[in-house]
Amino acid sequence: MSFPIISLVTFFPIFGVLILLMIDKESEDILRGTAVAFTVIEFFISLPLIFYFNNVTHNMQFVELIPWVKSFGINYHMGIDGISLWLVILTTFLTPICVLSSWSYIQKYVKEYMVCLLLLETAMLGALVSLDLILFYVFWELMLIPMYLLIGVWGGPQKIYAAVKFF
Repeated sequence: MSFPIISLVTFFPIFGVLILLMIDKESEDILRGTAVAFTVIEFFISLPLIFYFNNVTHNMQFVELIPWVKSFGINYHMGIDGISLWLVILTTFLTPICVLSSWSYIQKYVKEYMVCLLLLETAMLGALVSLDLILFYVFWELMLIPMYLLIGVWGGPQKIYAAVKFF
């Protein structure tokens, strides 16, 4: 079995979440810097996907298949094709920009905001690389939780209304 780069790319932001949870809430610049660092590292971790991707074949690449719930035929099945490759790169490229653009705008609950962004990145990447319908559904639903919080807590004037409509 080759190195599980898809799993690393998908779940690396979770390590950032764990580090953020250990940092004091009052250290806002450290929280922001840690989130930026993890998202930038995530982008650089995803770059080898471009270089090792074989454009000649139309098959899924970097495939990881591990039986999850055998009795129901549910597997941890992840991989990328030519479209999802660029969506993964785009996601890992835009996430540090999102963190940087919110640097001075987000003034309250900075720790929670950064945790939500990193959880959202994991969920988005998981949804992009999932090859099993149940796994896709899990990541899709996981995306809703941080999005609901991002809209409901840090949204505009009608944030509660927007969050309820979103959910």
